Amino acid sequence: MAVLPGHEVLKLNAVLGVLDRMMQVQPAGIDLTVSEVYEFKGPGLLGFSNSSRRIPEVHKLEFDDDGKLFLSKGAYKVRYNEVVKVPRSCVAIGLPRSSLMRMGATIISALWDPGYEGRGEGLLLVENPYGIILERNARIMQLIFVRLEAEPISEYRGSYMHEGLRST
Repeated sequence: MAVLPGHEVLKLNAVLGVLDRMMQVQPAGIDLTVSEVYEFKGPGLLGFSNSSRRIPEVHKLEFDDDGKLFLSKGAYKVRYNEVVKVPRSCVAIGLPRSSLMRMGATIISALWDPGYEGRGEGLLLVENPYGIILERNARIMQLIFVRLEAEPISEYRGSYMHEGLRST
């Protein structure tokens, strides 16, 4: 297994819609930026089978006229600006940017399987008792791509395929 440099990820068209290549392309990945932030408005349900899964309702939070959003301590769902297309030969792993952790927050992401395509989501946890302020398009997570040692038997086909993409 090998981690792909950010410039190689771009050559594979694995991340589309990068706002600023100079800022977002990293030696070992690509920074993803905040498009939308949501607060949870109810419980979720997760069982062994996806047939019982219920994703909680959310409410979209709006950035102010200066493009800033204050978030108090709590859990938030974040949607990214960039479209991710994980190549069949890779998995992607999202890690928080160190600046986010240094201000008392982190972003959590599940594994991005081979074949996944969409504008993904992450869980933003604000632990700072004074909250944080996010600017619109803030770089929040570094997505790294790891090349698999062997081709997978299948690709991602779950219900989140093509999430966050507008149909035309």
